[in-house]
Amino acid sequence: MIRAFLLLLLTALPCAAEQIVAGLSQDRIGITARFDGSTILIYGAVKRDAPEPTGPKLEVIVTLEGPSIPVTIRHKSRESGIWVNTQAVGVAASPSYYAVASTGALESILSNDEDVRQRISIPLAIRAFSGPITVEDVRPFTEAMLRIREAEGLYQIDQDGVKLVDDTLFRADFDLPANLTEGNYKARIFLLRGGVVIDQYRAAIPVHKVGLERWLFALSREQPAIYGVMSLALAVFAGWAAAALFRLIRN
Repeated sequence: MIRAFLLLLLTALPCAAEQIVAGLSQDRIGITARFDGSTILIYGAVKRDAPEPTGPKLEVIVTLEGPSIPVTIRHKSRESGIWVNTQAVGVAASPSYYAVASTGALESILSNDEDVRQRISIPLAIRAFSGPITVEDVRPFTEAMLRIREAEGLYQIDQDGVKLVDDTLFRADFDLPANLTEGNYKARIFLLRGGVVIDQYRAAIPVHKVGLERWLFALSREQPAIYGVMSLALAVFAGWAAAALFRLIRN
């Protein structure tokens, strides 16, 4: 009886009238010694099983998020003529890279409730603080971290970065800096009407070192003793070669 009722309820629920069909220009990124950044194009279309609904305008938000890492934000003050760290706030998980592109200003196309639920805006992408809070106000610390990462190109927001054509086709371009953290990056696309998310799409983009850089990185983690001996030998050889070249120049 209960099973029949659940099946009847599921069949009575309306399917999503608008759905995302999307793709990425790159499905993985390799970091080499010459890596100086990259560009990712996220594109897609809105699939409809019925005529486009009337009412609020269709909006699109696209986010690209790097792996989360713990961060400690410190505040320096001058004590007895010396600058020292006097206060610190720990963040349990902060995205190493986070970019947002949208068809308009977030405050006008995204409701606060949806922002809290989906963690779309940059401040809400930062997870809970770690450890006891020993300062009265954490806002200056988080604002400082946001300011620093924005200056480094690691946090970006482009409120006109999504191009939407005929309320059907869309695209967003993201410029990735050279100082990327390895790991799986997460792309998210949100369709909205009236500030409410009506559909979303997620995809992962692996970012890893490749070639010689990958081999050296793995060796340093898996065989630290061998890596240390190789580093020492290379340093000795470089010193000997520099001395030999200097003697050759003098003679």
